[in-house]
Amino acid sequence: MNTNSFLLLRLAIGASMLGHGLVRLPKLQTFSHWMVGSFAKSILPQALVIPFSYVLPIAEFIIGLLLITGLFTKPALMAGSLVMIILVFGTCMIENWEALPSQLIHVAFFTMLLQFISSNTWAIDQLLIKQN
Repeated sequence: MNTNSFLLLRLAIGASMLGHGLVRLPKLQTFSHWMVGSFAKSILPQALVIPFSYVLPIAEFIIGLLLITGLFTKPALMAGSLVMIILVFGTCMIENWEALPSQLIHVAFFTMLLQFISSNTWAIDQLLIKQN
């Protein structure tokens, strides 16, 4: 993968994650109540859903910001993959099959970017490497 393609994919998935977090952060409590309600009839205990519903928007925002800037790109891609895998599992628990393709596409992008991490030349990570 060439460096420009990597940059565009990294920016796209970063914008998606940042956007998800950015719109949810100002209404964090409302988002949490919605998520808890969505999982009310699932087998997942509320004791897991509530903390996750508050952490998710923060994680999405931070992962997106890191990917857009190219700072800690590999850990951000790993964290993004983990968040999406958790979301896939949760989506299956509430049988929200319509949301599943979008989440799987995100996982595919994170995985592809991890596969070609050596193409991550347009990034703050590269400036940090040069300084050391």
